[in-house]
Amino acid sequence: MKKKIVFVSGTRADYGKIKNLILKSQKLKKFQTHVFVTGMHNMNKYGLTYLQLINDKVKNISRFNNQKTNDRISNVVAKTIIGFSSFLVRTRPDIVIIHGDRIETLACAQAAVFNNIKVAHIEGGEITGSLDEIMRHAITKLSHVHFVSNNKAKNRLIQMGEKRDSIFNIGSTHLSLIKSKNLPKIQDVKKRYNINFEKYGIIILHPITHDHYSFFKDVKKIIDEIKKLKINFVVINPNNDFGSTFIFEQYKKLKKLKNFKIIQSMRFEYYLTLLKNCRFIVGNSSSGIIEAPYFGVPSINLGNRQKNRSFTDCIKNVDFNKDKILNYIKLYYKKEKRFTKTNIYGNSNSEDKFISVLKQKKIWSFRFNKQFIDTKK
Repeated sequence: MKKKIVFVSGTRADYGKIKNLILKSQKLKKFQTHVFVTGMHNMNKYGLTYLQLINDKVKNISRFNNQKTNDRISNVVAKTIIGFSSFLVRTRPDIVIIHGDRIETLACAQAAVFNNIKVAHIEGGEITGSLDEIMRHAITKLSHVHFVSNNKAKNRLIQMGEKRDSIFNIGSTHLSLIKSKNLPKIQDVKKRYNINFEKYGIIILHPITHDHYSFFKDVKKIIDEIKKLKINFVVINPNNDFGSTFIFEQYKKLKKLKNFKIIQSMRFEYYLTLLKNCRFIVGNSSSGIIEAPYFGVPSINLGNRQKNRSFTDCIKNVDFNKDKILNYIKLYYKKEKRFTKTNIYGNSNSEDKFISVLKQKKIWSFRFNKQFIDTKK
C-alpha cells in the first residue's frame, strides 16, 4: 500500500527549503503526498505565497487560515492545532513532515502526536539563542524521525535522548537550489521586481519574540540612520511573528526614498540570485547565516536572533550598535567584497538522501511511543 505523507508549510522561507522534497516525493508511486498550507502563505499582507505552490504544480494542497494580523502567538498555535487536527482526521496520513522552528511547526507536531500520527522533523538540533530555539527543541521531542543538516545538530539530538538510528544527516534541504546553474539571471530578477539599482545591499529584519521593547527601540534607531545613507537597498518585508507590524511601520519611512526598494515577498530562486549579486546583507535573518556564506557574500548579523548559529569569516556579529553597523555597510558597499565560499551544511543531494530514508522499511516501523535514550557517561 502507498504510504500517505503530509508536508506542512507556513512561510515562503520553509517552502523554499522543502520544495524539492515535496516535488520529488509526489512523483513516486509508493507515496501519496499532501501539503497542508497555512500561516503567511494565506495572508494578503505577505503576498499570498501559496500561489507559488500552485505555480510549481504541487498536488493535493489543503489551505487553512490560522491567523489574522496582530494575533498573539498563543492564539495562532491554538487555532493551528484545531485546524490541523481536523485535517488529520480526514486524511489519516502515515507520517507528518515538518520543518524548522515556526509556531505552525510546533502546533502541527502537537496535533499529529495527539492523533497518534508519527512526525518527521527537518533541521532539528540547530541553536540560535532566541525563542525559536526553545520551539525547535520542543518539536524534536515530539518527533519520531529526524533529518538534520550537520553532525553537530545530530549530536545535540543524541544529547536530548533521541535514538541514533532515528537521526539522518541529509545536509541542508535547499542546497540544490543554492548551487543550481539554472537560477534566474540578475537582469530577470531586477525586471520582475522592478529593481533599478546597479549595486545594492539587502535588508531583512524579523521580530524578536522575547524582547519586544528593546528590539523596537533598536530597529527604530537603525532605520532612522540607514535612511540617511546615499546607498541603494532592497528591503524584504518581515515574517509574521508578533511585532512585525512595528517593522512595517518603520519601513513606511523608506517608501518615498528612491534608493530603497521594498519587496513584499520573493520567490526563493529569485531571492537567491538577488543575494548572490548584492554587496552585503544586513539584518537578523537565517539567510545571512546559511545562504550568504555559500556565495561568500558579506553578512552583517544584528542582535541575538541568530546568536548561536554556526559562523564563518563572511559573517560579522554586531549588536544594535549604530556606528559599527554603519561602518560595515559603508565598507562593503564602497567596493564589492567576496569571502571564501563555505560549505558547512552538506552537499547538494539532500533530496536523494531524504527520499532514500523514506524508502527504508525501518522508519515506518518505529514505535509511536518514544523512549528517552540516556547517553553513556
